[in-house]
Amino acid sequence: MWKGFAYPARLSRGRDGRHTVRFADLPEALTDGATEREAREEAADCLNEAIAARLRDGEEIPFPSDRLLSSGRRWWPVAVAPELALKVALRRALRESRRKVADLARLMAIDHKEARRMLDPREATKLPRLARALDLLGYGISVSVFDRRRRNVAYRPVPSRATRARAVA
Repeated sequence: MWKGFAYPARLSRGRDGRHTVRFADLPEALTDGATEREAREEAADCLNEAIAARLRDGEEIPFPSDRLLSSGRRWWPVAVAPELALKVALRRALRESRRKVADLARLMAIDHKEARRMLDPREATKLPRLARALDLLGYGISVSVFDRRRRNVAYRPVPSRATRARAVA
């Protein structure tokens, strides 16, 4: 099972008074802001650009390190945009299953170019299409909703009746 797509970021203040954000797992992802708030807002854009560049260039995209998320107040998780996270997951699924884009095109009964665009971060792809591609490769999607104002608090959905029935049986 893969980890989520939230990378630990660290905020520090430079001698010039600007606030800098660094990502533990992506050394090329570096941004700053005049205020702490501005730097934190820039962090998501910076992370998405770094991930998208690696995806476009065919470079390895590391899994987020979880050990840093609880190691101090200055580390906090920054989430990758949902569509981009699914494109990264799709690329990982193809690699892990030792399949090519042409195999994905055949599975989905679509044109090879259309399948290739699904992996391109510059191309918009509807979430249901990415979910279907992952499903055909044997992968599922889990969604977390959390309150960014409170650390480490996640929304836990109430189990459906079917889930409760299976748990009782």
